[in-house]
Amino acid sequence: MRKCLTLFLVFFLFQAHAQSVSNYLEKIRSNPAKLTAFFSQMPKGGDLHHHYSGSVYAESFIDYIIKKDYFINRETLEIAEKKPSNDKNWTKFSSLEKDGQSGEYKFRLLKKWSVKDYDNVSIPSDKQFFETFQNFDIASEKDIDSGLLEIKNRAVKEHVSYIETMLASVKCERTDDLSLQFDPKFHTVLLQKDERHCQALLDTLYGQLMKKNIIACADNFSVNTINKLHNSLHIDDDSFVMRYQTYTVRILEASEVFKRLLLAFDAASKNPLIVGVNILSPENNDVAMRDYWLHMQMFNYCHKKYPAVKYTMHAGELTLGLVKPEELTWHISSAVYDAGASRIGHGVDMPYEANSYALMNYMREKGIAVEINLFSNEFILKVKGNRHPVTLYNEFNVPIVISSDDAGVLRTNLTDQYVLLAGRYPEFTYDDIKKIIYNSINYSFIKEPAVKKKLLVKLDRDFTAFEKLIINTQHTKKNNH
Repeated sequence: MRKCLTLFLVFFLFQAHAQSVSNYLEKIRSNPAKLTAFFSQMPKGGDLHHHYSGSVYAESFIDYIIKKDYFINRETLEIAEKKPSNDKNWTKFSSLEKDGQSGEYKFRLLKKWSVKDYDNVSIPSDKQFFETFQNFDIASEKDIDSGLLEIKNRAVKEHVSYIETMLASVKCERTDDLSLQFDPKFHTVLLQKDERHCQALLDTLYGQLMKKNIIACADNFSVNTINKLHNSLHIDDDSFVMRYQTYTVRILEASEVFKRLLLAFDAASKNPLIVGVNILSPENNDVAMRDYWLHMQMFNYCHKKYPAVKYTMHAGELTLGLVKPEELTWHISSAVYDAGASRIGHGVDMPYEANSYALMNYMREKGIAVEINLFSNEFILKVKGNRHPVTLYNEFNVPIVISSDDAGVLRTNLTDQYVLLAGRYPEFTYDDIKKIIYNSINYSFIKEPAVKKKLLVKLDRDFTAFEKLIINTQHTKKNNH
């Protein structure tokens, strides 16, 4: 009896604390500064839609190329490890330093490699965003150790305990000869959306790839990239865990997309650190739009080969005006029904989807979470406020996770995403937001049950401390008055 009474009192106290914190959040809804202070200290669980290269701040990449004294083209701002030609526009950073011009070029690179001081008059925002990645590839790939540690250290300070980052695509030798045997046939399949014929073509391509022993590339990536980086940097500790997604790129020739996807699935099937597979690049790209259904069939095929591998995909990162209206009606549903996605990234065009109510009910029933990236959608697609479907997903009880996407390029962080959520959408109560944070662990692709349990226990402990902090702070303020 005494034990039951104690448990009841603990539960009652826990509920009272949560209610007090909830009341405080309602008081500060319209004050961004107070919201920022609140969410900066709140435990945020995990960040599940996270691009490695886009999450390192451009200043870090710039510092790296200056330290290495790379060459820069004064006009185009291209970077090279070795001087590409005798063009006088190419010069070393050390020469710029001697001429007193290094500061000017650092600032120009910062604007080119991120959205800092973005000028909407000069270039469309989606173009500005996607072009940044090719600019700093040379630094992001060579300084990956420092980049991962920067991401980890920033996450810990921000009370983020887990990141599932899209790190890299599996590299392998070129297989140009495969396209001659494959591509002329799939155009007819695309027009007819003949699933049976498509799966047969993929099976033929799979056989050709297996003869080339490409799986060795997946094994090499798993051991010499993922394991080596993760273990040498001691990424995991009591305060933080990181896991990795690998991916294919949707703007490539079809057989190359399939090869990379197959390698991604194989690597993920063997390594507990590689927890999932994704597909990247602008969804409105001409090739990406043309081959979208085919890509979903590729995921379906790989899932049959590797049924235990989970995968999420960028789907529905579109809006009216970016593509023809009819193209907004089926991308998410194809990712869910045709490809069998475990999660959906972005999902912005859900309001335009044919049979969207049935689709969201299905996502709720099957536990298919949507990764919401509020500032990313605002900058790239100009979708924000009541135009954003986050409240629509919430109304249909689709599991939601809040993510940062490309915090370095967008010059934001996960805290700011929660500030936007709470400030713009009063429908989300404190309990709703808390549930979203727990979703970020529960709907993660972590394979080891003990690791997921550890993160959930940590989240319980951190929320208890956070709620006590808010209550004690408010109590102290009252006494001082």
